[in-house]
Amino acid sequence: MTPAARLSAAIELIDTIEKDRVPAAKALKEWGTAHRFAGSGDRAAIAGLVWDVLRHYASSAYLMDAGTARARLIGMLRLERDMDTPTMAALFDGNRYAPAPLTDAEQAALASRSLKDAPAAIAGDYPEWLDPYLAKIFGEDRAAEAAAMASRAPLDLRVNTLKGSRDKVLGRLSHLKAQPTPWSPNGLRIELGADARNPGIQSEEDFIKGAIEVQDEGSQLAALFTAAKPGEQVIDLCAGAGGKTLALAALMQGKGRLIATDRDKRQLAPIHERLSRAGVHNAEIRTPKGEADPLADIRSTADLVVIDAPCTGTGTWRRNPDAKWRMRPGALEIRLKDQVEVLDRAVPLVKPGGRIAYITCSVLAEENDEQVRAFVARHPEFSVVPSEQTASVLWDKAEAFAEAALRSPEGWLMTPRRTGTDGFFISVLKRAA
Repeated sequence: MTPAARLSAAIELIDTIEKDRVPAAKALKEWGTAHRFAGSGDRAAIAGLVWDVLRHYASSAYLMDAGTARARLIGMLRLERDMDTPTMAALFDGNRYAPAPLTDAEQAALASRSLKDAPAAIAGDYPEWLDPYLAKIFGEDRAAEAAAMASRAPLDLRVNTLKGSRDKVLGRLSHLKAQPTPWSPNGLRIELGADARNPGIQSEEDFIKGAIEVQDEGSQLAALFTAAKPGEQVIDLCAGAGGKTLALAALMQGKGRLIATDRDKRQLAPIHERLSRAGVHNAEIRTPKGEADPLADIRSTADLVVIDAPCTGTGTWRRNPDAKWRMRPGALEIRLKDQVEVLDRAVPLVKPGGRIAYITCSVLAEENDEQVRAFVARHPEFSVVPSEQTASVLWDKAEAFAEAALRSPEGWLMTPRRTGTDGFFISVLKRAA
């Protein structure tokens, strides 16, 4: 496909996503199935265009003073791809498979409009109803913070220390131009261009043998901050597919008891194969059966309960740009109730002197600081572990991390703008001995 034909396909897809209200990933998959002639490079380039439009969905329409799929694509090409008008006009030439020529109104918008005086929700590309929520945590920086959350995310990997060292794996992945992550001692990062194809990590020998896993650096740090130790009894209460379970197992060096469970047993399906591939032998999967409590036999014995809490996912907008436009106010209320329930469910599991690590992939204060304060008010036998103590696991990088991340009395908040990670919050709460 020509570059111009790719633009036409992207416009068609954006229009479909808008009118049919379908998730972008589903629309892209269906388009690829219906257009078998498109090669992998074409599909990757078209997907890149679509995702970039969704990242800049509000700002691109504002720039062009129009909300059509075509206008949003044109606006994105200027804002994200820094494409000048003559280059754009050469692609929008109306020839076979190419988009129609730029109109006078479109050329005028490109020449005269900018985001200089745009409202924060427009400049930051987020739904307007979220503005007071983001203002509460970021203040005047909310547009800049949200704009960073609208950027393109890299591919982060975690080296499984049960299988090898970062230095050795780094050498074996040199063909992918992998580099060490800034904070995590076990992380690798692969930067991806706008039209980059999937690097096929699942086909790499290191992945097949369990030496690496795909995991954002923020998620790696959240697991690291739990300070799980060899010999402890650790419960991963919202294990899902097992990303943090695997990281916890590595921290425990295969020693101790690691129990993974989740209220939604469907989410647990991939964890068995992942644990086996990673060489984890001290993990026990507790799959829910009916109404029975899979942890009924555990009372006040856990050294650590990790809660990767259900949340709005506002911290993952870089990877799921269409999710923010489908998010509704009611979703936050539901998640807040879910978080209270899972936090209270963890309490009877924790032994005296034990701890709860509360983690979200959200940047909203309601799900983070406020949720922790409410928990401590309900359970005064718990207190927040000082954040500087939590971050001490980063050793020589702890001071620089403290300057980069947002610290509160309740915990740490990482963001793309500040730490180069997805948005993650972590608070560690200790039970009185």
